[in-house]
Amino acid sequence: MESIISGAVYVLGNNIDTDQILTAEYLKVNPSSPEGYAQLASLAMCGLPEGALPFIDAQSGRSAYPIIVAGKNFGCGSSREHAVMALGAAGVQAVIAQSYARIFFRNCVATGELLPVATAAPLYQQLQTGDRVSIDTVSQTVTVLATGEQRAIDPVGELANIIDAGGLFAYARASGRIRTG
Repeated sequence: MESIISGAVYVLGNNIDTDQILTAEYLKVNPSSPEGYAQLASLAMCGLPEGALPFIDAQSGRSAYPIIVAGKNFGCGSSREHAVMALGAAGVQAVIAQSYARIFFRNCVATGELLPVATAAPLYQQLQTGDRVSIDTVSQTVTVLATGEQRAIDPVGELANIIDAGGLFAYARASGRIRTG
């Protein structure tokens, strides 16, 4: 994974649960097939309240927002790997939140779909959907591109490498922690 992730943000608030990310009716979609993965992409954030800005572009079936910015407790609710996979399939590369539900954070790491970035700053109160930011995992900062304002992020440690490898097991194989064959 490159040390910098840049792009437009989709801004949400606190307590965004897995039912908002992907409603339970779609848990039957099989993400291991290309068709199922594409279907999950088109369904990402399908549980947002009526009136929310569209997250998925109807033409491409993917999101124009590679970064989600949220408040506290992102990914709370039911344990759903499908929720993380839907976001990754839609083109989300990272989520910046003040805190995460533990199981959602773990599912990000296990699947390798997207990088969960934590920051103490309530960026969701400072940014609007469509603003552009840059996350630098080496300098441990997020920069608002329009203003140059920087905020600290929590150290990501090996997370970026795990996500880049394709998840926890792929990383363990690639780094020799699990022997194959």
